[in-house]
Amino acid sequence: MQTMPGLDELFERRQTYPDFDPQERLARLVGLDDQKSRLAKILGLLVNPHGLERWAERFHAAEARPLLDVVLRRPPLVILAGDVGSGKTELAETIGDAVARQEGIELTLFPLSLATRGQGRVGEMTQLLTAAFEHSVQAATRLKCSGKAKGGIILLIDEADALAQSREAAQMHHEDRAGVNAFIRGIDRLANLRLPAAVIMCTNRLNALDPAVRRRAADIMAFTRPNDEQRTHILSLRLGPLGVSRSHVQALVDATGPTRGAPGFTFSDLAQRLLPAIALDAYPDRAVKGPRALEIAKAMTATPAFRDEATGDAK
Repeated sequence: MQTMPGLDELFERRQTYPDFDPQERLARLVGLDDQKSRLAKILGLLVNPHGLERWAERFHAAEARPLLDVVLRRPPLVILAGDVGSGKTELAETIGDAVARQEGIELTLFPLSLATRGQGRVGEMTQLLTAAFEHSVQAATRLKCSGKAKGGIILLIDEADALAQSREAAQMHHEDRAGVNAFIRGIDRLANLRLPAAVIMCTNRLNALDPAVRRRAADIMAFTRPNDEQRTHILSLRLGPLGVSRSHVQALVDATGPTRGAPGFTFSDLAQRLLPAIALDAYPDRAVKGPRALEIAKAMTATPAFRDEATGDAK
């Protein structure tokens, strides 16, 4: 008889919220205020439906029950889909802190390891996915109560199309199909048990996800590259205090935007490439200057747009 894989085999690590590190990382995700607010509300309702019931009692009393039944019966799945470097994974890894503070409960993040795909042996991926959901169910069951949840679980699946790709693909191996079936059963089980748990999936290839997985999503949130206003906020917030003028910030915004059909800079292009390059160019013997920052930006190219192979469309 096979034993169920352990936590260390299934999950890269565990993160408990609230915690200062994810709180600071979440605060650094500028330009995503709408996604932050929306995702925090959705996850809050999924892991602690008592909050929605208290809202209904306060504002609508008994007449809200039909609406509550619809909202609370949604599968506990949220899909974050969009371009590379758009902040999906970072938001998924840190939003639990905002939800924990919002709901006044402790949350635990279980980030599913890509090793969960297994080595292709018959039944392996199905067994690993089943075990991952079993661990999540067991942890969430201990936190469930009739009123406010004692805590909650967030299962994070990054690069989700690697685990839940469409079963309609002609080249799909039968073991992969079985794995997708196991994934869908896991989502349905969490929904039927009404546990204080939610699943977040991140993908660059929404169209590659199995249609049955997409239909089960309580919400599908789209992520795009930062627009002019968002790039202005990111760059002025960090370079303005160093003496870079508004005109040079605007020139940087223009230089990092889309040109001649080429995409503009991603959030990670700005935060992980451009801004560090500007700082390191000046370090250690001179101050950051707007003209030189603009030269660096113009010499840098944006991350190429990701092409969704399911449709051939660039994202």
